[in-house]
Amino acid sequence: MKLAFFDNYKLGVVVGDKIVDVSAVTKGIKALGPQDVIRGVIENFGKLKSKLAAEAKKGKGKPLSKVKLRPPLPKPENIICMAVNYMEDGTLPEPAPINAFMKSPSSIIGEGDTMVLPDMAASVFEGEAELAIVIGKKASHVKQADAMKYVFGYTNFIDGSARGVVPPTNVFYQMKSRDTFAPIGPYIVTADEIKNVGKMQITLKNNGKVMQNFNTDDMAHKIPRCIEWVTSIHTLLPGDILATGTNHRGLNPFMDGDKIELTCEGLGTLHITIKDKHKRTWARITRLAHKESGAQGVHTPQTGGKYAPAAAK
Repeated sequence: MKLAFFDNYKLGVVVGDKIVDVSAVTKGIKALGPQDVIRGVIENFGKLKSKLAAEAKKGKGKPLSKVKLRPPLPKPENIICMAVNYMEDGTLPEPAPINAFMKSPSSIIGEGDTMVLPDMAASVFEGEAELAIVIGKKASHVKQADAMKYVFGYTNFIDGSARGVVPPTNVFYQMKSRDTFAPIGPYIVTADEIKNVGKMQITLKNNGKVMQNFNTDDMAHKIPRCIEWVTSIHTLLPGDILATGTNHRGLNPFMDGDKIELTCEGLGTLHITIKDKHKRTWARITRLAHKESGAQGVHTPQTGGKYAPAAAK
């Protein structure tokens, strides 16, 4: 089942190219906002699934092109992102130590929304293509063998990043938790619809050109291990997000006017745009292409706009 919010945060089930309003099924859920609604659906999905399916079947539905899709998880309590969690197409000699960081709930945006690049000195702005897990039930000290029982579903996730921030001792908070830096969607796909999450192709296009193209089978610490490790530190709740990391070789600069498309196989396509009032520019190449050119640094240097090095002006 594909669950989404649309227009004024009505809950819908996506069927083909249409979305059917199923909000009547959620009337008994105590909610102060849409996150409470989707959390209630997730927590009680065993009881509500047949009702949601029946409502979707009898409903007329609206074309997806005629509605405004909203973030399917508007304000998760926890957004956890695995760090350096791919073997980079098998080029790393061994997995990096398992690690993660948190993003602010205010960083969430959805389908068709805009990632806004902040007024700050950064060596580059990037967005990491990622598969995100949606937690299905309260999870604390979960064992790997049981971990997949705690997965409700999956959604596309872009981890917005401002690189090269200072001071270097305070990196992840400044780099990752900016407003609009966690695009998700366009909907949640329940776990039963994904045949093999361990072998899922992930593709990110920037202005129609494929920049990231990798498979989850290259993941260093697999999903059960990630859930085990994160829940050994703190509890995850229904509707929380656990993003599983990216292959960095295809990372590329995000610039004003860019149109980004992320497709995790089976999860639809998430579309966002990039806005930068300072019109900063970088060469339009991936990290891998920059490395293969023999140039210095992890990524291509800034070529223009505010904060550009004097040599680039």
